[in-house]
Amino acid sequence: MSLFVAGMVASTLYHMRGVVQFGDGSQFMDADQTFTTGAIPAAQLPAITVTTTAGMTPQPGVELLDLIGGTTLFTMAVSDLNGNLLWGYNPGLTGLLANPIKLLPNGHFLMNFSGGVDGLNSVMQEVDLAGTVVWQMKAADLNAALAAACTATGIGCNLTVLGTHHDFVLLPNGHLIVIAGTQEVISGTTVTGDVIIDLDQNHKPVWLWNEFDHLDINRRPMQFPDWTHTNAVIYSADDGNLIVCIRHQHWLVKVDYANGTGLGDILWKLGFQGDFALMGGTGPTDWFYAQHGPSFATSNTTGKFSLVLFDNGNNRLFPSGGICGATGQPACYSTVPLLQLDETAKTATLTFHPTAPTFSVFGGNAAVLKNGNVEYCESAGGPGTAGDVYEVTQDSSAQTVWHMLITGQFAYRGQRIASLYPGVQW
Repeated sequence: MSLFVAGMVASTLYHMRGVVQFGDGSQFMDADQTFTTGAIPAAQLPAITVTTTAGMTPQPGVELLDLIGGTTLFTMAVSDLNGNLLWGYNPGLTGLLANPIKLLPNGHFLMNFSGGVDGLNSVMQEVDLAGTVVWQMKAADLNAALAAACTATGIGCNLTVLGTHHDFVLLPNGHLIVIAGTQEVISGTTVTGDVIIDLDQNHKPVWLWNEFDHLDINRRPMQFPDWTHTNAVIYSADDGNLIVCIRHQHWLVKVDYANGTGLGDILWKLGFQGDFALMGGTGPTDWFYAQHGPSFATSNTTGKFSLVLFDNGNNRLFPSGGICGATGQPACYSTVPLLQLDETAKTATLTFHPTAPTFSVFGGNAAVLKNGNVEYCESAGGPGTAGDVYEVTQDSSAQTVWHMLITGQFAYRGQRIASLYPGVQW
């Protein structure tokens, strides 16, 4: 039999042997096999530099990177915590940006590539560790599936999407929630918004939420007619609802999904001019603006729970009414807010809120790691074309434990995962 073994450093001597475990508990061990892994062409290697603070230990695992830029470089990569490349993938899809990539329960990777912020000409792929495409879905395939769903069930009628973009989430029942861009003409202007689509195990649409049906088209705090620019969705397992991150509204909104039976009503809006009172900070400045990459920071996801995200800070408002970066106003800056939410009292309390080293104009994400530290990605760190990933202590000092710098490429997201094999901790 053949087993594919991944996660090794290039140009390195390894020893390996197979172990057979019998039902009675006895083992048979194969002879020691030695081999040297091949080299990776320098033109494909991301330029990664890693620094660990003396006396500190980062959360074990490997770093999953979603990289943007570079014509021959890997756009999807996994490195160890010393910056050594363990796995890389470049689909060769000219003109398409990678966002995002996630490790699936079966050990494959699911990734999305699109031609812009609205998902134009997108291609979603599942690939195994050898880089073999298991299945893929293009924007045209999704539109065909929507047309078929309209005929069969009435879902997706009169809807054409530009393509999928920015994020997706695999649900416990095998359904896939995707974000797709769509356009409507409003008062003679072509406006870009987004829809959330629930695809079943056969990638057929079974539920849909259209932002044009649920948000006020006249609320335009950022870059209209790119009206919503939705960039993330997370699933609340406790109540089966979705939290949607809408960058150009400066909001997270909770949507009545109810595991596919919900009506799509907005249950609450979190952010400036939303439904929650900000505690432990100064409004409107300490709300998040043009945010990316939220994640749950507690095991429970309803009632009283915590969220962390990357607050890019574009168009940040000050109490005077001024906007950051405008004439006479302070410069824009990025932060990493951890918010304790009370859905009943409608309060959002800042419990952790460090300022990032640089202002990242786009991208990013944040998560609380198993060791309690917070990891966040600055997609457009610096200087020049570069991305940064930081692991910091979750206290008032927010001391840097570990730092990864990627030069020559932006990092849309950086995520600590246990290993290349689900259920295995390296």
